[in-house]
Amino acid sequence: MLDAAPSTGDAAGGSGATAGPGLPVATVFLKPKRARPFFGKHPWVLDSAVLRVEGTPADGDVVDLATHDGTFVARGLWNSSSKLRVRLYAFDAATRLDDALWASRIASAVGLRQSLGLDDRAGAARLINSEGDALSGLIVDRYGAWLSVQVTALAMSHRLDAICDTLESLVAPKGILLRGAERGLAKLEGLHLPDRLVRGSAPSGPIFVFEHGLKFGVDLTEGQKTGFYLDQRDNRQAAARFARGRRVLDMFCYSGGFATACSVSGGARSVLAVDSSAKATALAKANADLNGATNVIVETADAFEKLAAVSSAADRFGMVILDPPKFARSRASLDDAMRAYHRINRMAVDALEPGGILVTCSCSGSVSRDDFLVMLSGVAQRSGRTIQLLECRGAAPDHPVSASCLEGEYLKCVIARVG
Repeated sequence: MLDAAPSTGDAAGGSGATAGPGLPVATVFLKPKRARPFFGKHPWVLDSAVLRVEGTPADGDVVDLATHDGTFVARGLWNSSSKLRVRLYAFDAATRLDDALWASRIASAVGLRQSLGLDDRAGAARLINSEGDALSGLIVDRYGAWLSVQVTALAMSHRLDAICDTLESLVAPKGILLRGAERGLAKLEGLHLPDRLVRGSAPSGPIFVFEHGLKFGVDLTEGQKTGFYLDQRDNRQAAARFARGRRVLDMFCYSGGFATACSVSGGARSVLAVDSSAKATALAKANADLNGATNVIVETADAFEKLAAVSSAADRFGMVILDPPKFARSRASLDDAMRAYHRINRMAVDALEPGGILVTCSCSGSVSRDDFLVMLSGVAQRSGRTIQLLECRGAAPDHPVSASCLEGEYLKCVIARVG
């Protein structure tokens, strides 16, 4: 049985030197009327909700969260550098935030992927999805025999050795590579984690993984995110089901996942794949060639300029796919992001023949599903075209979302028919 934690009064006067492993060294008190989300197990405590701190926690230390009058709420990890002041991991006072807890949660996450049939070493899967697996600030993807780890919370970086020990024990990878967080997020968290090999050996070049019968090359050292957009795995096949006999335009194609799927799995008549990155288009061309997708043409061009040119031309496509990068980094930039989404979707609609298929995505967590659908409604009104929603999709199931943290539902993928 786990030992009980000290009371909040004892914790408040504690220090890192006297607290046991995984026990609190301080207590963070909430402002009045700010505790409700955390009794509902929301994991993020912003600095604006904090009334005071009793104790002197160092960044990464375990702290208890209490109401303004001292009632225990939850246990988490402290970061004075971040607006996200405390990340919560336990909601009872008997749980230690120690190596045993992290190992148990990692094992549970890996077990879920095994139950989903995503443990084939020839393929790829997300093994840990941050808040979705009760491990806020930790993302782990498996590509064949290698693991790619992304740490987005300072406190998790302090526990990286224990995390890697557990991953090696459970998954036995050939190597574990660390990928740095996005620059803005790393700055906000006070993270300084350069990309590097942390365990085992690195692949000598791109590795190859299978996805729904297709083979893709993945660069684990220079690719975007942790190497590949695994969250779109099932959406690529969903789009391919509508591609047969159509001329397809794949914008923001990155490594050509949608383009290759539409060509090979979907039987598209032709595919034009466009990205502004020469490295991305080189990888897209290589992936098309790898799968014998001879009708895929890859072009390096600015997506907005290309869409504008295509939408103003007389020639029309039977399908347009939009999978742009994140337009909204926060709610503060939401208005600008929505204007950008409206603009590219309006141009995509103008580029479609009557009865054409629009596959449009957003990976901006600050843009809700309702926001995105309202944007499409505006495109329908402004364009005078009928937009019929056929499928409203999200990330693949190895990217679970916690019902207590719906902000984790970042990916929207809408398949629509445009009249």
